[in-house]
Amino acid sequence: MHVLLSQNLWSPLRSLILAICVLTACAPPEPIRIGFIGGTSGRVADLGIAGRDAVLLAVELRNQAGGIAGRKVELLIRDDQQDPEAAKRALRELAAQGVVAIVGPMTSAMAIPMVPIANEAGILLLSPTASTDELGGRDDHFFRLNASTHENASRVALYHLGQQTTRRLGVAYDRRNQAYAEPWLKSFTATYVQGGGELASPVGFTAGGEAALLPVAQALLATPVDGVLIVGNSMDTAMLCQQLRKLDPRVPIIASEWAATERLLELGGKAVEGVIVAQNFDRNSTAPRYRSFHETYRERFHREPGFGGVIAFDAANVLLDALAERQEGRSIKDTILARRRFEGVQEPIVFNEFGDVTRRLFMTIARGGEFVVVD
Repeated sequence: MHVLLSQNLWSPLRSLILAICVLTACAPPEPIRIGFIGGTSGRVADLGIAGRDAVLLAVELRNQAGGIAGRKVELLIRDDQQDPEAAKRALRELAAQGVVAIVGPMTSAMAIPMVPIANEAGILLLSPTASTDELGGRDDHFFRLNASTHENASRVALYHLGQQTTRRLGVAYDRRNQAYAEPWLKSFTATYVQGGGELASPVGFTAGGEAALLPVAQALLATPVDGVLIVGNSMDTAMLCQQLRKLDPRVPIIASEWAATERLLELGGKAVEGVIVAQNFDRNSTAPRYRSFHETYRERFHREPGFGGVIAFDAANVLLDALAERQEGRSIKDTILARRRFEGVQEPIVFNEFGDVTRRLFMTIARGGEFVVVD
């Protein structure tokens, strides 16, 4: 009787144990969480949205290929609203949710307040497009895939000196992203003046519509100039071009690479025809990796990726490749630095010891509603 009772008790217990074992074996492994932080609302939303979608696409493609060591990758997305406090809050939230690294932010203004928090948390930030010199050459948890502000601005200045179509420029710059705009203008000025060019006194703006930008345009043309340089985002650059064309339809306009998104063309219309703007990627590239990415991105999101999407896709794949190669006990940061060279969709991405890179620069002109590569 005792043996029979023990068997009767053991049978359901054994079934329960077997069920637990089966459920445990069938449960998928915990996903690897990565984050994205960028301005997906407000005046620079085009840049943030392009970056977000490109990272999402990279994660989707990696998961379709089996993930990383059999584990799915989960992407957690936050909008920094182009506000330092919102950016810091977003980073702390993602850290609390266990992300292993973050792609972002997309602007220098957000990178500067976020880096100290990333350093404290030991979470690597891989910024596709922030270029401020203030964060270069440091052993920290901030890597970037864009060339430095100094490199970009100096090369733009050299191009225009070589064209010999402008000599004295009126200058406007966005005060809201001083971490980018002021160093960019400083580097451009140093190279341009050394090469024989002149610049009128810079006009800073924190614009918010036509009424605010008309006085800026008037100030730019108040003294004799043979061209105007705008260091601002795509929306403000487009709107300022509209005001400038009302005052002088033929004045040559130069824009920094920050403005080089499709929204410049969409909002500017005829007012941006002929604007010269630098790009951090080749829109005419026939590289197979780029064509494949471009086609897939267009099919998935029904719009152009722009420079923000191209470089964010590269940043996401650097992170995903590093996660796939990471050895036990080694950080993502150290894994990237150990390898240094990664394949991008257009060109190799080669990090130096501080996590900085250089990129090619392409000059384009807005013509017929498109960016046409001129150099």
